[in-house]
Amino acid sequence: MVQYALIVAGGKGLRMGTDLPKQFLPIGGKPVLMRTLEAFYTYNPEIQIILVLPHSQQSYWLQLCREYCFSLPHVIADGGETRFHSVKNGLAFVNTPGVVGVHDGVRPFVSQEVIARCYSLAAEKKAVIPVIDIVETVRHLEGEGSMTVSRDDYKLVQTPQVFDVGLLKEAYNQSYTSHFTDDASVVEAFGTPVFLTAGNRENIKITTPFDLKIATALIDSCSI
Repeated sequence: MVQYALIVAGGKGLRMGTDLPKQFLPIGGKPVLMRTLEAFYTYNPEIQIILVLPHSQQSYWLQLCREYCFSLPHVIADGGETRFHSVKNGLAFVNTPGVVGVHDGVRPFVSQEVIARCYSLAAEKKAVIPVIDIVETVRHLEGEGSMTVSRDDYKLVQTPQVFDVGLLKEAYNQSYTSHFTDDASVVEAFGTPVFLTAGNRENIKITTPFDLKIATALIDSCSI
């Protein structure tokens, strides 16, 4: 079965407080985005990688690839107005049956075990997302007040979110709404249930300076 990895990297670095988009920031001497692509290539050297980048960032990415001698095979699709439109643009490059995983470009620490499990389960379940437990107390806001709710009733969602190709393409033919915050929400709106599997806590989304410190610590501790 053909496997695709659709890597979405449209960040502008606003929350990071830098002029350089967060996906290009170096950790351990290498841009975040390169580490993310390497995670999927390590899992399966035959996987077809589609990188979705804003058109304005593509020349800089190619410059980085030359500077770092980065030659992992991938194609580049134009980013869209929202994540929904970016994924839809990337799906235009998926042209054979199989399974496709959609992954945040700034999640370089997804484990090989999680990638493999998500792709394997998607072949059977059609729609699979990795999740982790919430360890903090959770409160629900009600008007001007709030109340504690059971954290056991909630999960934090990660990527890669992996789907049957035909299913995801059909789901993305729907009209966009602001409720589409990830691929699972798009597929669920199409009427297909999503299967949950365990993620890995190190699989953080690097969006703030604090996240960058954690990422650097992970690199140092693992000698990645």
